[in-house]
This record gives sequence, structure tokens and C-alpha cells, in this order.
Amino acid sequence: MVIGIPKEIMHGENRVSATPDTCAKMINDGHTVLVEAGAGLGSYFHDDAYEAAGAIITHDVASLYKEANLILKVKEPQFNASLNSHEVDLMHQGQYLITFIHPASPVNHQMVKDLAKKGVISLTLDGVPRISRAQNMDALTSMSTCAGYKGILIAANLLPAFIPQIFSAVGMIKPLNALVIGMGVGGLQALATAKRLGAVTYAVDTRAAAREQAASLGAKIIDINIPEELAQGQGGYAKNLSPEMLKQERELIAAHLSKMDIVFLSALVPGKLAPVIITKEMVATMKPGSVIVDISIDQGGNCESTVPAQIADEGLVHIVGIKNIPGMLPASSTWMFAQNIYNLVKYLIVDGQMVLNPEDEIIQGILTTKGGEVVHEGAREAMGI
Repeated sequence: MVIGIPKEIMHGENRVSATPDTCAKMINDGHTVLVEAGAGLGSYFHDDAYEAAGAIITHDVASLYKEANLILKVKEPQFNASLNSHEVDLMHQGQYLITFIHPASPVNHQMVKDLAKKGVISLTLDGVPRISRAQNMDALTSMSTCAGYKGILIAANLLPAFIPQIFSAVGMIKPLNALVIGMGVGGLQALATAKRLGAVTYAVDTRAAAREQAASLGAKIIDINIPEELAQGQGGYAKNLSPEMLKQERELIAAHLSKMDIVFLSALVPGKLAPVIITKEMVATMKPGSVIVDISIDQGGNCESTVPAQIADEGLVHIVGIKNIPGMLPASSTWMFAQNIYNLVKYLIVDGQMVLNPEDEIIQGILTTKGGEVVHEGAREAMGI
């Protein structure tokens, strides 16, 4: 196949979907790899390194899209201001796309519909199931690791105070409090990072096993009294709560918010819109200068006040809605992402052809558009189809 690696166009996005090393692997597998000039510079990979690996460097991204059978990207297709054209418009019928699409998120609905109308077969990386045979393809887990670590560092930079306990000649300064909601990979990494920085850590999760992991990292558990059968679904993932249970969760969390300096939000239900756990009214009860980091923003966000792609202020509370936090850690995140996406490509392509077995659990999770239709279950539900 001809595989295209375009440069990411989201503002501040420094990742790229392939490194020279993974390009060499794809070429060794028999594929032709086209790389847009400068695609890897944000991750410190120069064009000559890609050429040395056997890739073809092109300065014409429209030609890259035209020639490629498969496009590998990091972020969902977006409007390319330099070409005055949307990336979807550069694509063609029968072309494959692998990237993070987040198809259930309302801001992406029209783009997903446009992909279907264009006849693109798109596969979303946020749908890779967390099963043993898909672990090395799971870019969401890799990027969550990066987001958990970097997200806490962003909070630390925005805070107006020391995080750890400080002893000085004029007295002792107490450590700050950090609450992490959602004990997935990102949440656990955030918890560990906040703990290393000296915060007193608290954790919330609907699932008993996730709470145990948080406690093992030294967090104090805030019990929200959700029955386990309502909390955990297939594969250990969190389930959508009923409106009544979600209201109960909010009320129990609200009682603790006024004590928190950092609130890290990473509560997700696979393929669904993120549940709104922190309302505007709850934000208003928080300390002046406190920080909310909402890494669930790609799927709508866990905080009602989060503004996508921005750091917003709600009163005197900073709310981080940056959509590409892993892109702020480009060397590590690109290395991890490129390995994940290569392993997925290797799995999907058999004898030079893309094989999408509808009975395969991995395909069921990632297939988003095919045959001119939106087929992703979570996206269809969110769109009301």
C-alpha cells in the first residue's frame, strides 16, 4: 500500500504519526511511505532521517492525500488554512484513515458525516479495546500516560502556590490538595505525578478495582456509593450512569471541592460522550486560584465550564481544556504513538490489503465510517441516528 504521513495542522500539535524507525518497518513490510516535508520537526525528526529510512519526502500535501491508499494521522481531520481546504476534502473514496477521531464528540459530528459522504473508510484509535492482544496498538493508553503526567505539570504552573509542604523561617506552608476523578491510565499517572510533587491526593472512581489501584498509590478515596453492577462494564471499563446516579455522584463530590487546589478530570466511557461531573455551580464553590485539568475534552469534557482547546477562567478558577496535552511532550508521545499505530497497521494489512473482519472485536471498536455511512455505535448514538 501507499501510506501517507501528513504534517499535523492543529495549533501547537508537535506529534507525528510515524517516526523514521516505524517508516523503515512499514517499508520493510512492502509499503511505500510518503511523508510531508517537515512533518516530524516538532518531534525532533528531520526529513533526512525519514529519507534515510526509505520514505519519500513530498512538499505537496494535496498530492500526498491523492496518492495514498492509507492516511495515518494523530488528530482528527481539520481545516487546513494554508490550502483553504478541509483535510476531509483532500481525501478520496475508498481511502483508509487511521487517527484519533473521537466520533461521539459533538464538535466532530459534521466531520465524521463528511468522511462517510466522501466514501472514506475511517478507523478511530480511541476505540481500540483494552484486551491483551490489542495492548501494543492501544494509543489511547499511551497518550493517556502522557496527558496524566503533563496535565499535572500544567496545573502546577498555573497554581499560585507551592504544591508540597514547605518549611521556612517564617513558618510552615501546608501542602495542596489534588483530586483525580477517573482512575484510568491517565488518572493514575496524574495521581502518581501529583503525589511525587508533594500534594495530598484524593481519588474518585465508580469501580472498586480502580479505587484499589488509586489507594495503592497513596490516595485518599472519596466514596460515591455507586453499586458495582452499575459502575463497571465489559473489559473493566466504566459504564454510563443513570441521571439519578450521576446526580448522586455530583452531590458527593461537591462536598469536597472547596478543599481542592487541583482537580484532574479523566472519567470516560469508551465510545460515548464524557459524563459531565463538575457543573458550573460546583466550579463556583472552588478556591480562588485553583485549577481544573479536563483531559476528557476530546469526548465532550467532564466539566461544564471547560472550553475546548483553551485555558479558560471561571471566576478565579483556571480550567484547562487543552486538546493535545500529549503534543506538549512530543518526543515521548510520538515515540509511543508511532509504535502503537505501526502495530495496528501491521495487524490490519494482510498480503498488501486492508482486512476488516466484522467479527473482530478490534475492528468493531475502531471502525467509524464505511460504505458511505457512519457505523460507529457511540457516534450514531450521540448523533441520534
